[in-house]
Amino acid sequence: MSPCKFSTNMATLNIFCFCILSILSAPFCSHAASYKGGEKVPLYVNKVGPYFNPQETYHYYSLPVCRPEKVEHRSLTLGEVLDGDRMAVALHQINFKEQKENVKLCTVTLKEREVQQLQEAIEDLYYFEFVLDDLPLRGFIGHLEEGGFLPHTHKVYLWAHLNFNIEFNGDQIISANVSTANHQPVALDDIELPYNVEFTYSVLWSSTDSPYSERLKIKGAGSFFPKSLEIHWLSIINSVVLVFLLIGFVVIILMRVLKSDFAKYNVSDDEEMDDIDHDEVGWKIIHADVFRFPPYKSWLCAILGAGSQFLTLCFGIIFLALLGLFNVHRHGSMNTAGVLLYALTCCISGYVSSNFYRKIGGTNWVWNVVLTTSIFSVPFFMIWSVINSTAWYYQSTQALPYTTIILLMLIWLIVGFPLTILGGIFGKNWAGSFNAPCRTKNIPREIPQIPWYRSTLVRMVVGGFLPFSAISVELYYIFATLWGREQYTLYGILFIVFVILLNVTACISIALTYFQLSSEDYRWWWRSLMCGGSTSIFVFGYAMFYYYKRSNMSGMLQSVQFFGYTLLTCYVFFLMLSTVAFFASLKFIRYIYVNLKMD
Repeated sequence: MSPCKFSTNMATLNIFCFCILSILSAPFCSHAASYKGGEKVPLYVNKVGPYFNPQETYHYYSLPVCRPEKVEHRSLTLGEVLDGDRMAVALHQINFKEQKENVKLCTVTLKEREVQQLQEAIEDLYYFEFVLDDLPLRGFIGHLEEGGFLPHTHKVYLWAHLNFNIEFNGDQIISANVSTANHQPVALDDIELPYNVEFTYSVLWSSTDSPYSERLKIKGAGSFFPKSLEIHWLSIINSVVLVFLLIGFVVIILMRVLKSDFAKYNVSDDEEMDDIDHDEVGWKIIHADVFRFPPYKSWLCAILGAGSQFLTLCFGIIFLALLGLFNVHRHGSMNTAGVLLYALTCCISGYVSSNFYRKIGGTNWVWNVVLTTSIFSVPFFMIWSVINSTAWYYQSTQALPYTTIILLMLIWLIVGFPLTILGGIFGKNWAGSFNAPCRTKNIPREIPQIPWYRSTLVRMVVGGFLPFSAISVELYYIFATLWGREQYTLYGILFIVFVILLNVTACISIALTYFQLSSEDYRWWWRSLMCGGSTSIFVFGYAMFYYYKRSNMSGMLQSVQFFGYTLLTCYVFFLMLSTVAFFASLKFIRYIYVNLKMD
């Protein structure tokens, strides 16, 4: 590659990165809007959905409520669209510092179908979400009363009046919430059809001394959902103790065994060996086969490349969250960051995959790069297509419009795929030799028969269960955040648990690899991958337990979304942990054979 061409490529890459980082920083900027007395404050209706099905959302105007003749939608960011937001201008007239009391919004004539639709929504605990000056306002559509056994009472009520309570400081809005206090709901049982419902609202303004910078931390709309989780020290202590035990096992016990092995194997020829059996056994006897390159090199390297990318991505997101660069209260910021950071880190997968592929003697590097960029994106696209099609069928706002789909494809085609190729080029050109400490013979050694308790399946169970046990308690809080209503802000704890998971995976992988080599089985390449990534199977098993025993989610739409995205998450777990396990095993094997005295 000539210097001029290299400079041109780097300049193009810098332009791409500058554009993407500019888009990335947009969701985190908080524009402080100021208003004059009597100035209209924009209010948008957003979405509705069942309280216990967080990912099942529909447009607010899909219900028989007050709506304008022509619905005007607000322009949304990429993150807001991915979050299922579909904001439209509301009929409510809210002016800055202007009090209003029992203002009529409209009268809706309900027919049998509309009444049934409202009854089903209220029985499923539907809540609504409005957005006022970038502050979410949430409340329930109606009220359900059930009581008694004989006779059993079942009454459904609709909240037709809303109170907007807004606090301001100077010319800025600090907090806002919506309530239904001091007004009786409208009964939807035993009514004559058609039935006229009058919707009204009130606006109450009050002054506060809280600064604008603290408005997202003030108790308001966020109190509709449970607050942030408390620190759970018991699970952290349990995980730390497990890590120390495993590290102690690897460092102390395994090193003592290795010391004994080195003393037995590294005996000079001129020493008296009458009392020692001359037949070599154990991991020394396979030194001419242990670095024999595995089959399916491209697949192996593609997994390592994708796993390295997701490891970098996870550490990057956690570090940015620790630095306060992610605003979890803001619509869609995490979604936007995840998409763009994934595209920007594609160069890592290309570099790691192509670099290691060249080291182990791979020649078809173009196919390797294509496989690397497809090993996650293709399964993701297939599963996401099923999820999105289901959401389209149910007319949910979780279904992405075609414009957003095109935008995501362009991000991958213009940023992700070229960066994977660029990383692959650098990885191929900068790759050195494998530098195996032992020479590999042309004819592979016959592998002795192993007992069932040393089989790959048993190793996968052991290699997956121990890392899973280190994070099992923390998984509940993560699932409750992703698929529930809690807000996870303990990023320091999350970072500790993530490091614990990686350390436990590395330690158990080293131990299992040693036991495999001691039984004279040199096929450790793919075994280490499978044993390390088997933790994802236990995570998926816990996900099924959480869905049926710990959550209140139900319905076809929610089930498809939960198991689809959980399957993708477990696949990411497999890629990351198998990468950690493989490189830990490789480092360990290099260490023991470098210190082995060869004949």
